[in-house]
Amino acid sequence: MNIQLDAHGQELMAQFRERLPLLQQLEQEAFNYLTRSLQQQGIYVTGIEHRVKTEESLAGKLELKGSKYRSIDDITDLVGLRIITFYTDDVDKIAAIVKNAFDVDWQNSVDKRKLHQLTSFGYNSLHYICKLPKTVVDNPAINNIRFELQMRTALQHVWSTIEHDTGYKGSVQLPKEYRRQFGRLAGMLELIDDEFSRLRTTLSEYRRQVQALVKSGKLEEVPLSEETFRSFVELQPFERLNQRIAAVNQAEIIPASPMPFLSLLKSFQIETLKDLEDFIAENAEDAYQLAVSQLAVTDLDILSENVGLQNLCFVHVLKNGGGCPGVKKVYDKIYGKQEGNAVLAEMLMKQAANLPFMQNSSLLNG
Repeated sequence: MNIQLDAHGQELMAQFRERLPLLQQLEQEAFNYLTRSLQQQGIYVTGIEHRVKTEESLAGKLELKGSKYRSIDDITDLVGLRIITFYTDDVDKIAAIVKNAFDVDWQNSVDKRKLHQLTSFGYNSLHYICKLPKTVVDNPAINNIRFELQMRTALQHVWSTIEHDTGYKGSVQLPKEYRRQFGRLAGMLELIDDEFSRLRTTLSEYRRQVQALVKSGKLEEVPLSEETFRSFVELQPFERLNQRIAAVNQAEIIPASPMPFLSLLKSFQIETLKDLEDFIAENAEDAYQLAVSQLAVTDLDILSENVGLQNLCFVHVLKNGGGCPGVKKVYDKIYGKQEGNAVLAEMLMKQAANLPFMQNSSLLNG
């Protein structure tokens, strides 16, 4: 890259080289502090990019517009950080954190999202010019250096990279049909960006409504899904059955996720949380008796939190004529297909054989 700098440009480049160690320290300190600030607020981002401008990049800038800078202090993007988020509304949340974390130069900061240019999607990021406060590093030589902090979404970032890669923002003027294609794509991506944020808001509201319905006991209005099942489990619907079973051997109950049982429950044609509540009520006593028949021949003193739910499933299968093959399918669904599952199913059938709900001969032969 053959760049010719005038005397002023060469002076600015010399100032940059002299200041480079401070710029590198500022870059690392700002990145570390920004990362901590986001973590403390529980904000998850796609990534944080940070860099000190290269000599080559600075030289190109100085060649084009070096005369507008009196000294190296007037160039505010020698150190740059970029926060990339998933959602557009997260940009504003992060902006609020940045305002509290750094000293922002509002006169030189710009919200490019408000420009509303047809093809500017990839550049619609929020740009703050900042300084590192003394509470982070008490060194005037560093505190007085301004740096640029950009906030944008992942789609905006991808689009900006594509524009750069294709040379769309280069010096060559593209024909109208190509610029029109870029404009159409930019509009589509902007719409997708907005829709993702809107969808997240909608889903959050749905979760709140589901939790409210669950707490109010209106379970017939709540379809069984991963989200609703989690909310239902928070009410500890299997706790009473678990405690009864644990009391047989004075066993300790250890935590376990019930989520592997969800697909099994759906296979039982359980469609709402009311169906699930009825399923528990109808089978709880038989599930307890089945668990007692199993524990009576053991001295187990540690049980999974899923012990009640598991026995509810076994009872349901047996009551509906599933027999040994049905019990094996339950084991296969919960623990994965293993050779030992068939043996476990046969053992359970023997333990359940004399229980009241199994006295129907058609069930025994199922």
